[in-house]
Amino acid sequence: MYLTARDPIVLNFNPFVAFNPDPKSEYNDQLTRATNMTVSAIRFLKTFRAGLLEPEVFHLNPAKSDTDTFKRLIRLVPSSLSWYGAYLVNAYPLDMSQYFRLFNSTRLPRPGRDELFTDDKARHLLVLRRGHFYVFDVLDQDGNIVSASEIQAHLKYILSDNSPPPKFPLAYLPTENRDTWAELRQKLVSGGNEETLRKVDSAVFCLCLDEFPIKDLVHLSHAMLHGDGTNCWFDKSFNLIIAKDGSAAVHFEHAWGDGVAVLRFINEVFKDSTQTPAITPRSQPASTDSSAAVQKLNFKLNDALKTGISAAKEKFDATMKTLTIDNIQFQRGGKEFLKKQKLSPDAVAQLAFQMAFLRQYGQTVATYESCSTAAFKHGRTETIRPASTFTKRCSEAFVREPSKHSAGELQQMMAECSRYHGELTKAAAMGQGFDRHLFALRYLAAAKGIVLPELYLDPAYAQINHNILSTSTLASPAVNIGGFAPVVPNGFGIGYAVHDNWIGCNVSSYPSRSAREFLQCVQKALEDMFDVMEGKSIKT
Repeated sequence: MYLTARDPIVLNFNPFVAFNPDPKSEYNDQLTRATNMTVSAIRFLKTFRAGLLEPEVFHLNPAKSDTDTFKRLIRLVPSSLSWYGAYLVNAYPLDMSQYFRLFNSTRLPRPGRDELFTDDKARHLLVLRRGHFYVFDVLDQDGNIVSASEIQAHLKYILSDNSPPPKFPLAYLPTENRDTWAELRQKLVSGGNEETLRKVDSAVFCLCLDEFPIKDLVHLSHAMLHGDGTNCWFDKSFNLIIAKDGSAAVHFEHAWGDGVAVLRFINEVFKDSTQTPAITPRSQPASTDSSAAVQKLNFKLNDALKTGISAAKEKFDATMKTLTIDNIQFQRGGKEFLKKQKLSPDAVAQLAFQMAFLRQYGQTVATYESCSTAAFKHGRTETIRPASTFTKRCSEAFVREPSKHSAGELQQMMAECSRYHGELTKAAAMGQGFDRHLFALRYLAAAKGIVLPELYLDPAYAQINHNILSTSTLASPAVNIGGFAPVVPNGFGIGYAVHDNWIGCNVSSYPSRSAREFLQCVQKALEDMFDVMEGKSIKT
């Protein structure tokens, strides 16, 4: 699905997830944090490749299974039987087959269908700064991590390069339509850049060092989701972006994997870089010859490529101007309060989006919520469809006729929504959704040249797949905020998280919708629901 899509991957597919700042403020210095996060990322890579990374497990009864005693016991069981041992205590190992694509991987543009490339023998890091490309080894010939003081010295050397930005920044090319980019890449290869491109594609990952501090969460979202197009290699499996003030985020390409693998990486890197940092702000860089160790990559560009870069820049700038991002933090309560009310926190957030859209536009629309199917081998995602007859009835009661219902009746409606949302979530996680099933049948029909069944030509099918509300949630102590663009021109891209005591929501939109207004309606919906849960009447 992802690889055959021809739209540019920036905004249409690639999301970002931003880290919280290092709790020790002096460690947020750009050079210090870049060094520590790079070393932690390589430690993660080493742990994973050595087969020592703790498996991803979904614990239905964490009191029994998520304990040191159980982990010690299960280690003694042969791997062919350990799954059954976990199953007996309601612990379900999740698929981790995506993880190998985290590192040394890139999406390569090809006419008609892109391909994923991985070269796990490569030992170098790719660094982008001011639109320039640099590489240096972060693993030695024996596969050991290069000393942190050397990595620090090399990054310091790159940060001190005063070269002006290139006149034709190559990083604009992956922001193009995929077929256009495939054609231009072919020109790059035939123009004598094959070896240089290979270094970009095979690098362990891409570290982007930005020149500016972050002003606020809106600025952070724009910077990490798209930036100015010159300082991020959007085709790389992930870019670790670090701003001048140490604000950091992972921007990732979506074809190779999903949020589950990326979130695990983010959690481990945050924990390792903050709890066992490789260097301190007082650490001195190694006295090594960085000018010999760091290679600055130079690309040979002919007129056709320069024209291609200029055209890509023009399209990129024009598109980015149309994107608005805004956010709210609802402070009256979160997961803890909602669980005491016996309500699903996710159901309440989704209900708020339904109420908000109804208040703003007077209708219920197709809504998409992503759900991991990693409980299955090679599982990716299934769709939860949060808009239901239950949410419609409840939203209409809250928005259109609150005075006609007692607090008790409204609480009852919320409870019904929560129960049904729980059923939908469980069904999706267990592979019982309908979206992927129908998508696969449609794909098979097309592949075999069979006439499409009438269902796929029905306007209702088109409507439910035009997802005006596209939503996704990732909550973790390591994560500050995440986000993505709308998936349709008249939609909203809604990244949200229900924390212990507050709810965060980061929304993007194009000119036909107002993200600010939608968030005001989300705020109102949450206020109303919290009033009802506290037995108060709704303020009109």
